[in-house]
Amino acid sequence: MSTSIWRYVPSRLAYTLLALALCAPASVTLAQGSGNPEAEPLRTLRAIRLTTALTLDGRLDEETYRTIPPIGGFIQQEPLEGEPATERTDVWVTYDDTSIYISARCWDTHPEREIANEMRRDGNLQQNDNLAVTIDTFLDHRTGFYFQTNPVGGMRDQQINNERNANLDWNAVWNVRSARDNDGWTTEIVIPFKSLRYSAGNRQQWGFNVRRIVAWKNETSFLAPIPASFGGRAIFAMAFSALLVDLDLPESSPPLEIKPYLTTALNTDRRATPPVANDFGADAGLDLKFGLTKGLVADITVNTDFAQVEADEAQVNLTRASLFFPEKRDLFLEGQGIFGFGGAPQGGGGGGGIGPLFGGGAAPSLVPSLFFSRRIGLSDGGAVPIRLGGRLAGRAGAYSVGLLNIQTAEASERAQPATNFTVVRLQRDILGRSSIGLITTSRSHALSGSGSNQTFGVDTSLVLSDIVTVSSYYAGSRTPGITNDDRSYQAKVDVVGNRYGFNAEHLSVGAGFTPDIGLLRRRAFRRTYGHLRFSPRLRSSRTVRQLWWDASLDYLTDREGRLQSRQGLASLRIDLNNGDQMNVEYSHDDEVLDTPLTVGPGATIHIGTYAFQGINALYYLGPQRWLTGRISIDHGTFYGGQRTAFNMTTILNLGARFGVEPRIRIDRVTLPHTEFTSTLAGGRFSFTMTPRLAVTSLVQYNSNTESVSTNVRFRWEYIPGSDFYIVYSDNRNTTMSGFPTLDDRSVAVKITRMLRR
Repeated sequence: MSTSIWRYVPSRLAYTLLALALCAPASVTLAQGSGNPEAEPLRTLRAIRLTTALTLDGRLDEETYRTIPPIGGFIQQEPLEGEPATERTDVWVTYDDTSIYISARCWDTHPEREIANEMRRDGNLQQNDNLAVTIDTFLDHRTGFYFQTNPVGGMRDQQINNERNANLDWNAVWNVRSARDNDGWTTEIVIPFKSLRYSAGNRQQWGFNVRRIVAWKNETSFLAPIPASFGGRAIFAMAFSALLVDLDLPESSPPLEIKPYLTTALNTDRRATPPVANDFGADAGLDLKFGLTKGLVADITVNTDFAQVEADEAQVNLTRASLFFPEKRDLFLEGQGIFGFGGAPQGGGGGGGIGPLFGGGAAPSLVPSLFFSRRIGLSDGGAVPIRLGGRLAGRAGAYSVGLLNIQTAEASERAQPATNFTVVRLQRDILGRSSIGLITTSRSHALSGSGSNQTFGVDTSLVLSDIVTVSSYYAGSRTPGITNDDRSYQAKVDVVGNRYGFNAEHLSVGAGFTPDIGLLRRRAFRRTYGHLRFSPRLRSSRTVRQLWWDASLDYLTDREGRLQSRQGLASLRIDLNNGDQMNVEYSHDDEVLDTPLTVGPGATIHIGTYAFQGINALYYLGPQRWLTGRISIDHGTFYGGQRTAFNMTTILNLGARFGVEPRIRIDRVTLPHTEFTSTLAGGRFSFTMTPRLAVTSLVQYNSNTESVSTNVRFRWEYIPGSDFYIVYSDNRNTTMSGFPTLDDRSVAVKITRMLRR
């Protein structure tokens, strides 16, 4: 690392934080409720070694389930925190030389009411009756693995990072079978040890928890109870897990996976110079994964291809902040959370589907990302070839380690030279559930001109209690020709109680701060944000479960302290016992534009000072309905004119095999000198034969770009970890009358084969 980078970090701060990272203990015994549940004896569970192999059919008819007593005693999180679950759940945890098995019987007094209409891999299981399992293999109370299923055998998996976020697009090799009967439903989950990362040693103790959602009665319960104040992310709270003991694992070598691929494609591009028609191409590549230790895994990729990746969903932007699109490419997904810095968006996707509205308190993130993986291999929406890359990510004692180096080829049509990308991330556990970390990045060709670009940052997250977290970061960049105001920093406190909540943040981003492997949603500003919440529960009401009163003030200035943006917001949300939610929100905005702002086709807001206000009304339809999702209407003044918006994102419940998710957004904007209507319409459609065999499509119409896009993907996971894809995509323009004319089209076929030791 170049020592010149240190000039961006005040020496006292840097040395103090480094001393804490190197010298502080990884864990300290604290009282229960002050940030570390391990002060109280955890609920201890025994894993039983199998003597007879299980038949994975989901029926629980083996002798094992009659001789081994189940684990039960689930406790409600919702609606009555701390009360026993109203529907009984029995769990068995067993293992053999190669895998761990989690089996469950989910008793149900009204099985005919079960909601089970999602079978797709990584589909929206949250809106179904479902069971989710979390495993904290390092017992660090921060990280873990998440596996979820439902009565029809749907599969969803995630990597959990720092108790607060998860990588929804991470996929592991595992299997599940479920079955339904007159008493409810049953399931058997098998997870090979090679799909997990854990510390060395035969005798293992892991954190373990199970969450059950009974969707038809809107009830959530846990094997190891978690406070209701954690809301929908309670399952990620690893510190509250039970302790799983008696895992006497056989000695084995670190994992080794080899995954070659072969792809062919037929491409047409009428906008290219010269135009391309039915151009055929073929390619091959290789991904190699091997463990240096049980916790540290290295990846090497050669001639990487992303033909199978689903298209991005179109977005409309009427603000000054740039848009955020999630990462979907497998190469960057595993261990993605390790590279996260300062709470900025990392690029992980959302896994699809519609969930309930979570509690307020989270300001729209303007925190710069020092590493945003979509900067690698993508430029102006097109692909840049990745020739060679390597990555090391995982755990080493109290440390989380992330190293990445990627070499891309020259892309002359996009004016992109061959470029090397390097990221180094180190994070140290301190004080039970807190952490401190360092990051540095380097791009061999800066985006702003000649020379290279580097960034350096140090961040910390201090969990002071179950509801209080204080976090901060300090970062700087180095770019040729930029010598001033090249720093960014943040201080933030979050108080997230069940009845009350408070958030405060101060964020500064310098005009010269340029993380070229990162993401800046807004440049050259200082932000002060505050939020208050009061959310009482109405135990006596049969209709209303909880009220959420929220108020916030967002204040942004330029680097000299002059106002740029100010927003005051007040809202009321009502959670109903049947799963529906209502929200009404009032906002007042002040905007000072020192440069023109384009908000739509031919619609430019001139330099000046503007004040406007609006009301938004939203209704969320619960999963028990044939139509579920969000429907909202927004109306108010807008930069001297008016804006009315209608937004609908829904799911039609047509059974487990057919998925129809219509989506439409219409923004009608009237300004003093012009007016326009922006329309996004389309939806996602799917037919699922099994959780590993499905056809999905995404069709989108965007009036701003006058285009219609179609993406159809056939995926067959013919062996766990090995896939066969057929992907069709096209883009058409609607500028002329009649059927939309073709701009570009591609058909790709890709096959991968995982070889695992």
